[in-house]
Order: sequence, then structure tokens, then C-alpha cells
Amino acid sequence: MINVLIVDDQKHIRDGLQAMLGQFPLELGDIHSAGNGVEALQSLHRFNIQLVITDIRMPDMDGLALMARAREERLKAEFLIISGYGDFAYAQQAIGLGAKGYLLKPVKREDLQASIEHALQEIRTRQELSRNIKRISRRARETDRKELCMFMQGAANGDEWIGQVEGQNRELWDGYRLCLFREEMRINQPGAGGAHSIESIAYQVYGRKGCIGLQHRPHLILAVDASVDPEALLAALQAERIGAVAAITGPKRGLKELPDSYTQVMELYRHSYLFPDKRCILPADIEGLEQQWQIPYEELYALFQLVGTKNGGRIAEGISAVFHKNVLQRYHVRYTQQLSRAIVQMLEEYERVIRPYMGEEALDIECLRNLYDYPGIRDYIQALQQQLLRLNQFYYEFKCSYRNSQDLNEAIRFIHENYHKPLDLAMVSNHVSLNYAYFSNLFKKNIGKGFAEYLRDVRLDKARRLLAETEHKIVEVAAMVGYESYKSFIRAFRDAMGMQPTEYRQRVRQNEVREDSYRDSAL
Repeated sequence: MINVLIVDDQKHIRDGLQAMLGQFPLELGDIHSAGNGVEALQSLHRFNIQLVITDIRMPDMDGLALMARAREERLKAEFLIISGYGDFAYAQQAIGLGAKGYLLKPVKREDLQASIEHALQEIRTRQELSRNIKRISRRARETDRKELCMFMQGAANGDEWIGQVEGQNRELWDGYRLCLFREEMRINQPGAGGAHSIESIAYQVYGRKGCIGLQHRPHLILAVDASVDPEALLAALQAERIGAVAAITGPKRGLKELPDSYTQVMELYRHSYLFPDKRCILPADIEGLEQQWQIPYEELYALFQLVGTKNGGRIAEGISAVFHKNVLQRYHVRYTQQLSRAIVQMLEEYERVIRPYMGEEALDIECLRNLYDYPGIRDYIQALQQQLLRLNQFYYEFKCSYRNSQDLNEAIRFIHENYHKPLDLAMVSNHVSLNYAYFSNLFKKNIGKGFAEYLRDVRLDKARRLLAETEHKIVEVAAMVGYESYKSFIRAFRDAMGMQPTEYRQRVRQNEVREDSYRDSAL
């Protein structure tokens, strides 16, 4: 949409022109008006105006002076001039100042519409050309940035290319630092920004010539003027409430040092995980770190010996002790990486043992392989504790299940060997050394029926075999299968089989006779 400003010292002319514009079939935006050049200049500063329709002769500041000031201040607006016959010489001057046309008073409707359509076409053409130039310029800058980024990360480039790039911004490359920013995501934090917000603030601090964005993902990396104190940028970020950890190299000179600078800033970035309370990591912060160490395997073995017990609290404490900041901050970050790999390997070995028994359950060991996937070392330690505690729970349940199955097998064996004796739940639970209530619940959960029902079924199964295969009296059978009371045996047998023991024996014998007769006839 094109916004228009009408400038004339006579109100009725301004109103008439505005009424005409409202009737034209043109895509116009806002229409503003002013009584002289001074008011018009204020409107040009205040509003985004693309086309000015102005009279020449006006008090305070005439149309020519308005055009001259707009040109001087580089205000991007096109002008159409309105003049009388006697002002033709002034109109020629206006054309010389860049006016797109002039109209004679009284203004005719068709002339105004044609002039505006012509001006609008030029405005749109210029806007499209400007957009194309910006796109080309942006693509060129992006191409240059990608080439610089690739060179920074180790891609080869010749001396000619290096000299050409240095020449485009020699002041910066004569003294620069690399800055890497790892943004801290904070929920519901007003004003929280991203890499582009940080880069924008950096340009405000260093200026366009003193800052170049080299990489946006996965982390923002900037080359900035080394003569400016890095604290200035950190203070600006803090003022905008943008939480970020910065890794900043020492001063560098020359584009050829860029790959080594990148190696150094990445080294600083990795060490930022060891110092979660520092907002900025500088080379001096890691100069004194020890380069020789031994992984505390004995402590790790002792820690994993607790797996499968009810010592979850001690396991969590053990992980915290192994990854204590006073220990980690003594050594190069490679120590922390090797320590995490050692624990992940032990987790894998323990999981491999019980994996067949875990069903669909599983540990998420993959999430522990790279500590830099986490916002900080504290988050990594928390994830490690969580997976180790899950392993502990799986192992504990596995050991309980294994132990319970042994106990149940022994209990069932004992029942089958002693069913004919006075037997109750207390005797069996004592035999396997389990708590009475716990054994009762465990038995029912795993066998599918209570102890009394299971013992009854074992005894009655033995009784049916004795009734079918022997000539023992019913009272003898009752005693032989563990019933002290004949009546209790009769009642239990009738409830389970739906008939008396004598009736059951008769039916079995009759079936045997029929089967014998059938076999004899078949022969």
C-alpha cells in the first residue's frame, strides 16, 4: 500500500484532493495532509509516506524548499507538483529536484489520476528493485559467511581468498576475538531471545564494522573487535535479560588464525560445563587444569555393587560424589568425558544381564552418551542418576523374582512330600524362612490360588488315585491324604467333585469294566 501526503495552504484544496483520491480505483493506504512545508516535513519524519502532492507557493516553507530538504535528508518519497500558469518556472525547478510531474490548477480529475498512476508505477518498480538488491546483497553476505564458517572449521582456502576477505574488514581482522554463546532456556522469562537477539545486541556494542556473525547453529559464534572489553557485551546481554554462557578467546590477529581460534573457543565451550556458575569462560580459566588423571574404577565398582538393593539413596549420593565439581574442575574436560563413558559401559553390561527379563521396559542409555546434549553438567548428572536408579529397580525386581521362584519351588516340593501330615501355612512359610503374610500373598500371586485351596487340591488328587487304584477303605484314604476328620474329608471331596468318595470309586470301576468289555469285543 502507498501512503500519500497532500500539502497545500488552502484547506478546501486539500479536502478536494483527498476526496478525489478516495474515489480513484487505486490501492492507496493512509492519506495525510499538511498546510505548509514545515508541517509536511514533520509528517515525512513521522509517517511512512511514499508520495507527496504539494503546492509550490506556501507560507513558512514552500514546495521547492520542502523538496530540497527532503532530498538533503534522503527521505524516500516521490513528489507531484501543483502550480498555476504563472508558476511554470517554479515547476521547472521542481522537475530538476526530482518531481515526477506537475499539475496545473485547477486540477482535473483525470490528470490527477493519470499522474498518480504513473508515480505509483515508478514507486512500485523502485521498491521491487530495492527488494531485489537487498535479497542479492543478503545472499552475497550469507555466501561470504558460509565460506568464512567453513574456513573457520578447517576447509582450505588460498592466500588470495584470505587476502581478499581480510581487505573487506581489515580493522577487525587485525585484532579480534571469537565469542561462542550457549543460550540458557528459561521458562516464562520476559525478553528471552535467541541467537539473532544476541547477535543484534553484539552489533549495537561493537558496531557493524566491529562484529561478524560466523555461525548461528548449533551455537552462535561471532568475531568481535578485540579492543572492546568483552564485559561490555555481557553487560548488554544482562541488561536485556538474555541468559547465555559465553566462551571468549584471547586476542587474535589475521584471518589465518581463525581455524586455531575456532579450536580454542570450542575447547573453552566444552569446559563451560565444568563451571556452571560462570557466565563467561576465558582462556585463563582453564590454563591450570591437570592433564593427567586416573578414572576411579574402584569407586565405580563399589557403586555398582549397590545395584539391586534397597540403597537407591546411596547410589544417587555415589554418583554425586564421583561427579563432584571439586573433582571435575581439577582436570581437563576429557576426564569428565571418559568418566561418563566408563559409567555408560557399566550400565550397558548390567542391563545386558537382565535384558531378557525386562520385557518392553528398557533403560535409555543412548541419552547418556553425550553430556553436551544437556544444558549443563548438573542436568547430565541428574539424568545419569535417574537411569542408574531405574537399573537398580529392575535389578532388585529381577533378584526378588528369582529368589521368590526358588522359595515357591521349595514350598511346593515340601507340600507334595508332606501333604499326608498335619500341614498349615505357618509350617510351610517357616520352612522357606519367609514372613507368614508375605508368603501368603506371594503364594497366591504366583500360584493363582490360596495355600489352603492348593493343599486341598493336592490331597484330593492323591485321594482320587487311591480310590481308583486301591482297595483301602474311605476312612483309611482320608487319613492317608492328611485329613484327621473323616467328615471333613467327605465334605471337601463332595464340594470339589460333586459326589461322595464311594460314588466316585463305583463310577471309576464301572468305566474300567466297560473299557475291558470294549477291548475284548474288539479282539
